Amino acid sequence: MTSNETMPAPGDPGPGAAAVSQEPEPIKAVPLRRPGRWIAAAVILVLVGLFVYGAATNEAYKWGTYGKYLFDTRIIAGVVVTLELTVLAMAIAISLGTLLAVMRLSPNPVLRSASWVYLWIFRGTPVFVQLVFWGLFPSLYKHIVLGIPWGPHLIDLDVQSLQAAFLFAVIGLGLNEAAYMAEIVRAGINSVGEGQREASTALGMSWGMTMRRTVLPQAMRVIIPPTGNELIGMLKTTSLVTALPLSTDLFGRAREIYGVNFQPVPLLLVSATWYLAVTSVLMVGQFYLERYYSRGLSRQLTGKQLQDLADAQTIVKAK
Repeated sequence: MTSNETMPAPGDPGPGAAAVSQEPEPIKAVPLRRPGRWIAAAVILVLVGLFVYGAATNEAYKWGTYGKYLFDTRIIAGVVVTLELTVLAMAIAISLGTLLAVMRLSPNPVLRSASWVYLWIFRGTPVFVQLVFWGLFPSLYKHIVLGIPWGPHLIDLDVQSLQAAFLFAVIGLGLNEAAYMAEIVRAGINSVGEGQREASTALGMSWGMTMRRTVLPQAMRVIIPPTGNELIGMLKTTSLVTALPLSTDLFGRAREIYGVNFQPVPLLLVSATWYLAVTSVLMVGQFYLERYYSRGLSRQLTGKQLQDLADAQTIVKAK
């Protein structure tokens, strides 16, 4: 530094301090306008409005008949039977599907092969065809005999005397769905890290105990969403039980009614309305169930967590 340069006095910020201390101007944020979205929304609303108006004024829909049978006792009874079929078939599917998934991942080659053959058969044939075979089961096997070989018969069941269309429908739907649930459960099990199994083995757990206590509880996060979709699909698949034949479900009741009054359109709308209503309830339950099992995975704090943090900060400041 030369002798001609002057040093600023103590406490003097210097000539460039004013420019440094000056606050920058705030950014003027202009929202991005997307006119295409508004145009698309307007077009969709117009099309929906035209469809609703056309359906409401179309006499072929026969809305009077629709309102008459919407809460008919036969339709309500059909809804109950449909729900029973759905719950019982899914109970079989989840239980058997979990067992098949564990068999697919078992170190035992016999169990793996048996599980693969089951999936190959039930996933490779249409569920409608399977239900037809279950309807013909009494013709294929007239008697079911269980007992000691070359000895006395313990059980001798006359299958043709049974009026068990509902039972065969539950079995047929459950066995078919179990093949798909097995793949869902297997995918959930594979989503759990290998380190979890290694840690369980290090603690002395057997393979079965590792599955029950370590792997399956963590796999539920992956298993629940597709299981909810399968439950909703099962509700609608119950309409195929007419192949047995079983006509006490929702769709079967609607068919019986429009087979008498020859007005299929309003009765089909009635059954579609009930399917849609029950499906909507199941979708709400699926949403809350998914949110329950996904706790701790999202970095976004919930309202309760934010409130707890605010309360904790208030307590710290008070101290």
